[in-house]
Amino acid sequence: MSDTIEGGQHFDTKKLTAIGVLVSLGIVFGDIGTSPLYVMKAIVNAQKGGSTMPFDIYIEGALSCIIWTLTLQTTLKYVIIALRADNKGEGGILSLYSLVKRLKKKWLYVVAIIGAATLVADSIITPSLTVMSAVEGLKIFSPHTPVVAITLVIIAIVFIVQQFGTSSIGKLFGPVMVIWFLALGGFGSVHIFENFEILKAFNPYYAYNLISHSPSAIVIMGAVFLCTTGAEALYSDLGHCGKKNIRASWAFVKTMLVLNYLGQGAWLLDNPNSVAEGVNPIFGIMPEWAVLPGVILATAAAIIASQSVITGSFTMFSEAMSVNFWPNQQIDYPSGIKGQMYIPRINWGLMLLCFIVVIYFQKSEAMEAAYGLTITITMLMTTILLFFWLSRMKGMKIFAIGFIVVYLFIELGFFYANVIKFFDGGWLTMVLGGFIAVCMYAWFNGRLIKSKFIKFVQLDKYVPVIKDLKLDETIPKYATNLAFLSRAKRENEIEAKIIYSILRKQPKRADHYFILNIVNQEDPFTFKYTVDEIMPGTIYRINFLLGFKIDRRINDYFDQVLADMMEEGTIPSRSSHPSLRAHNIPPDLKYVIIDNTYINDTLLTIKEKITLNIYNFVKYIGSDDFKAWGISSHNVVVESAPLLDQKMINKKIQQVNFRHCK
Repeated sequence: MSDTIEGGQHFDTKKLTAIGVLVSLGIVFGDIGTSPLYVMKAIVNAQKGGSTMPFDIYIEGALSCIIWTLTLQTTLKYVIIALRADNKGEGGILSLYSLVKRLKKKWLYVVAIIGAATLVADSIITPSLTVMSAVEGLKIFSPHTPVVAITLVIIAIVFIVQQFGTSSIGKLFGPVMVIWFLALGGFGSVHIFENFEILKAFNPYYAYNLISHSPSAIVIMGAVFLCTTGAEALYSDLGHCGKKNIRASWAFVKTMLVLNYLGQGAWLLDNPNSVAEGVNPIFGIMPEWAVLPGVILATAAAIIASQSVITGSFTMFSEAMSVNFWPNQQIDYPSGIKGQMYIPRINWGLMLLCFIVVIYFQKSEAMEAAYGLTITITMLMTTILLFFWLSRMKGMKIFAIGFIVVYLFIELGFFYANVIKFFDGGWLTMVLGGFIAVCMYAWFNGRLIKSKFIKFVQLDKYVPVIKDLKLDETIPKYATNLAFLSRAKRENEIEAKIIYSILRKQPKRADHYFILNIVNQEDPFTFKYTVDEIMPGTIYRINFLLGFKIDRRINDYFDQVLADMMEEGTIPSRSSHPSLRAHNIPPDLKYVIIDNTYINDTLLTIKEKITLNIYNFVKYIGSDDFKAWGISSHNVVVESAPLLDQKMINKKIQQVNFRHCK
């Protein structure tokens, strides 16, 4: 499978290639690659929670926890196991959900929604924390550096440039991250040579000793967890780079990360009070001449990490639209490249929320308390879905049970370690994640509620009426080609509201009627269509067979369908009006979109009423239907129709008088 990255390069994601590895370093490991900016600082601050251990044993134990967390959580669970759970080369929690959603476990959609929502919430705080941690390095030169203002400016620039595309600067992501990782490993190695005792951290006994004997162990584990927060993003970016390239680059990334953590630990043993004095260990290990270039490089890495997170959020919402977890919204491709999408409303919403996070917390240290809580929930949801995926595989039942037991134990421990920070800032990301999850839940179930009341009819029954309507010249022609969007799942069925629109609301005489329907496919890249001729030369049902990675740009696709039908001679290629046909003018086209605006809520339960109210709110913040479907507004008519016209009064009202005019 060939893929296109933001820089415009093409490579086979199924093969291990140099460019594939370079791209992986640029767009996959930004989040986890910037974790050294705050992890060791957070661990030292966690000691304030009451640890009575000697500082050297404490640091060695914490480093051991980091090494084995990166090994068990990132390497084993995600790089080795999760990357195997690909859907035609695509990864991420929604791709994983698409692999298991056919199981007789209807509640799994809730797991997927919670995982997707919390991942998006985590992506809000990632740019804020990474950029602020990098900018705070300037305090070494000037303690009064306006960190908050600079952070807000950088974040604003990152989000503003999204609308113009990042293809030009995207080419630099890989090389910059290579330099960043080499700098991490290089500066860390220098201090390891000064204190080889730090290598004892590879022994898991020191991790066990810290967890079992430190009174503040749970607080420490919350800080340790920050080292693996980018693992979920690693899985989500599978489709951009391929598992072979990600695995190869992870070997390099993990080596550099471990060297840096060990170097920071060795330096801290000689400078135990540095963090209390306001020095971030990652800048402390650098020689004085390298601090300013290091801050600049760290800021660049933070920007790349932020860009990766933003792009990942766009991809997440795009996939959510395709599996009916989110309303369809306008998607642009500013660089003309498939992998570089842009969703305007999502972009500005994320920017606003990042501003709120930065202004509220003011310091990266305070932000660390909020970081990690939501991503532990995402990881727990991924573990549950992976269990069901593994259970489907022949001979993997026992392994699947062992997998979920081990990782539920690990991740529930990390969850507890982070949930105790709820009132220290974790509540904010939980509120954000909860809000997104409620919106997704309401949208998914709101559609199901409405579908219960949508009346479908057999299209065949109305073929004679539409045939007569077409020939009735007393009715002005509404359009040559008239298209309706339908969600009917059964063949030869159509929404009653469409028939109502054609025959009763305003008789719509046309030469050709097209019923457009999207049939979601499990294969993420399915891109096909079928044509069912309902009435010869008059009524056609167009079924678009689309995978969840294919955009719902119906206008563009239907234009291609019409072109194919014209080329085949199925429909005329010139206007039906003689004056226009003489000049080879193509036939006109009009879309009718019918919006369900009313429902008699006496038929709904309280839960259904609440769900629909939230559904309508989510619909409001989404795009207009014609924009979401990529349809130009100049040839669209939006009509309203009652969702339910069922009569609620069975008793006939009695007439008592009819006064005739004299």
